[in-house]
Amino acid sequence: MTATSTLSREAIESVDSAGMLGDVLAQPAQLADAVWRADSAAIPRQEAEGGLVVAGMGGSAIGGDLAAAALSGRAKRPISMARGYELDPWIGPDTLVVCASYSGDTEETLASFEAAGAAGARRVAVTTGGGLARRARAEGVPVIGVPAGFQPRAAVVYMTVAALECAAASGAGPPIREEIEAAAGPLGALAEEWGPDSPGDSKAKRLASALSETVPVLHGAGSTVAAARRWKCQINENAEAPAFATELPEADHNEVCGYASPLAAVFLEDSELDARLRNRIELTVDLLRDGGTPVERVQARGESPFARLMSLVLLGDLVSVYMAVLAGRDPTPVPAIDRLKAGLG
Repeated sequence: MTATSTLSREAIESVDSAGMLGDVLAQPAQLADAVWRADSAAIPRQEAEGGLVVAGMGGSAIGGDLAAAALSGRAKRPISMARGYELDPWIGPDTLVVCASYSGDTEETLASFEAAGAAGARRVAVTTGGGLARRARAEGVPVIGVPAGFQPRAAVVYMTVAALECAAASGAGPPIREEIEAAAGPLGALAEEWGPDSPGDSKAKRLASALSETVPVLHGAGSTVAAARRWKCQINENAEAPAFATELPEADHNEVCGYASPLAAVFLEDSELDARLRNRIELTVDLLRDGGTPVERVQARGESPFARLMSLVLLGDLVSVYMAVLAGRDPTPVPAIDRLKAGLG
């Protein structure tokens, strides 16, 4: 069966029982709602000399990575991630800590919320509710509400915009609301170009078909490193398939020596990357192809850094859903994660 027929709208809907594809295609429309929700939280505008820390796990954490990437080269203070139970010892009253948990009950994020409070740091919660919302409201901490009904990873627009608005409120980065709002139209056009009614050789469907029998290694460089992580995580969860993410130039000092079947290399590129990184990508692509490794190249599309970044997110999310469909898997359930959470109590 060809990818054209396997990835028709009807074929996708027969597998995608919980509507993950619809959540992905809604990303352009979610931008305005995400901005409104951040506004509604009335986050105080106060400089944080120590920068911004986003504490979270999994799909709730990726917004911090993407926000830092969107502000690459423009951040005024450090923007970092905390994935775990503890915060770095330097975090204190001059730091804004954004605690992001879609459910509001992620134990690592709840621990970070308490640790940030003990350190005297300013805090913002990003969540649908749960223990995080209850504790935040009890302590007078602003809450950016996220709509319920998604898998955490499908709330990527809300988590990213929340982190960007917190960066602006804390002075860690400039306000880029105009970029966010302007990206909706171009992203909507890309959703149509790559969506379920597109031809079988459209970018998203072709990539899904090409990667389905491989183990993809996603290569990011500069501003695309966070997008590579997003692709890797989405393929892991939506397609329930192995995938890995790496970063140039570091990968050229070790991983480039270790390619063998069934690995495939995917390079996420941006026209505004440093010329040295663009040259390194060209050389690495040639080296891997000469060694027989399948290589795919993906160019970000858009006028602004935010739009280009989110084009990569949208494409990667679609590719992961299509890979799930090609494997006959519903892209929504994550039984392995559910079992781990049950075991943790």
